[in-house]
Order: sequence, then structure tokens, then C-alpha cells
Amino acid sequence: MCVSSSSGCRGSTWLPAAAAGGTGFFRTLLTRCRTPGPGQSRTLDRCRLSSLPSPPPPPGTWSSQLSRLSHPDLYRLSVTDPDRFWGSAAADRLRWVEPFHRVRDCDLSSGRISWFVGGKLNVSVNCLDVHVEKHPDRVALIWERDEPGTEVKVTYRELLETTCRLANTLKSHGIQKGDRVAIYMPVSPLAVASMLACARIGAVHTVVFAGFSSEALAGRIQDAGCKAVVTCNQGVRGARVIDLKSTVDAAVKSCPTVQHVFVSQRTQQPAAMGQLDVPLEEVRHP
Repeated sequence: MCVSSSSGCRGSTWLPAAAAGGTGFFRTLLTRCRTPGPGQSRTLDRCRLSSLPSPPPPPGTWSSQLSRLSHPDLYRLSVTDPDRFWGSAAADRLRWVEPFHRVRDCDLSSGRISWFVGGKLNVSVNCLDVHVEKHPDRVALIWERDEPGTEVKVTYRELLETTCRLANTLKSHGIQKGDRVAIYMPVSPLAVASMLACARIGAVHTVVFAGFSSEALAGRIQDAGCKAVVTCNQGVRGARVIDLKSTVDAAVKSCPTVQHVFVSQRTQQPAAMGQLDVPLEEVRHP
């Protein structure tokens, strides 16, 4: 199974019309996110490949047949006929760019592990678009911030729009399929959107804990060969304000692969901006 970004953020399939232009919501969500002021043997049996692997179940098998089974019956089926169980679940409950032609090709004795062979999907679409189509205003994330009584609820529609705008921002600054992006951010909806945005365009993200030193961050950027970093001006943790942008500035001095640093404002404290820096609040799309 692989992540497809061939369509990336082009067309209505991937980008809703509301996400293609303007910065109203993007700035609104960024503003809402700110802080004012400061078992081995059994596995071998299940995954061993039979001499004649069965083809995927026909579409609709899960919804028409398996969804009516009780939990014990479903579990029993997953053990006795994993191809039918997982093939039906994957075919009916995930959205595929290209359908898989074989449920699994596994042989642990030789180290060959492949699931949903031939299939292509986009993780971001399955996390967001499928929910927006059914219930766009349902809450996707509840962010319990460090400041008591200031929780932020983000709907699937809002998260999709933010993800698409971040994805377009990355693409407009040269981030392509296969490029690596370091995410050095505090826990927030924007951190989630950054990961989903990378998946949407086929970029590879590496999340670095926003408490690591500049040396530790630099080492991870260098190991991955990151082309960009996504960060915030500051983070808030346990009533403490932590400068993140200055840590990134120190780290990228020894990371020649970094071409852009995308910066969001978590607090009201302005961050010093340099030649590599892209302030997310000021990004506009045609």
C-alpha cells in the first residue's frame, strides 16, 4: 500500500473551493490557537501466505454482509479468513485512488510483508474529506490548551480547509512528493494540519518534540535531509513560555538542506524573521 500524491491538491477531488483562495479562515484558526500575553506465534500463522492467495472480496461485502455480524463472529472471521475480513474492511471503509488487487503477500520467514498490493490512497483524504462529505460540522479535534477554560473545538470542515491551505503553501514554496519536512511545534490543531498537509502532497514529515535543543533538532533535520521546517514563534507548556523560533534559527544554521521555515504565531510575541522564514498568517493564495 502506498500514499498517492499524483493528484496532490489539484482539482475539486482534493481541494474544496473554499480552500483555494483567501486567508480569512486560516488567519481565524491561527488566531484561535494563539495565547494572549505570555504475541509472535499466532501472528506467524495469520500472516503466512497460502499457496493460492484469494482475490479481494467484491465491493460492498462489508456493508452488505460483514457489518451484520457480532463482534465475536467478526473476530473469528479475522482469524480464520483474514483476506476476506481485511479485504472487505479496506475496500468498503477506505477511499482508494487505485484499488488493490491482492489483500496480502506475507511470509515472515523471508521477511516479505505486503498488504493491499497494488492499491493507492491518500491518508489525508481518508482522515478528512470522507467525513466532511457526511458531517462537515462535526468536531474533529478538541484542543485542551495550557490556559484553563480556553479549549478550541475544530470541525472537520475547518481542519480540511486549514490542511489544504497549508498543503498549497508548501507546494507554492517548492515542497514536492518525497521531500522531507520537519515539524517542530507544540501540541495544537496546526501541528495536526501540518502532518496531514504533508501527507496530502506526498511529502514525508518528521515530528520533533518541541522541547528538544537546537542541537537535537539539527541532528534530526540533517538525518532526514529536510527541505523545510514548520514551527511556531513560541510554545506554552505548564504555564511556561518556550521560544521555539530561536531554537529553529540556531538549528538551521548547520542544516544546508533547509530552504524555508514556516512560522505560525502561537502567542502575541513577535518572532524575528529571516530570509528563510515564511509567516503563515500572511500567506495568500490566488
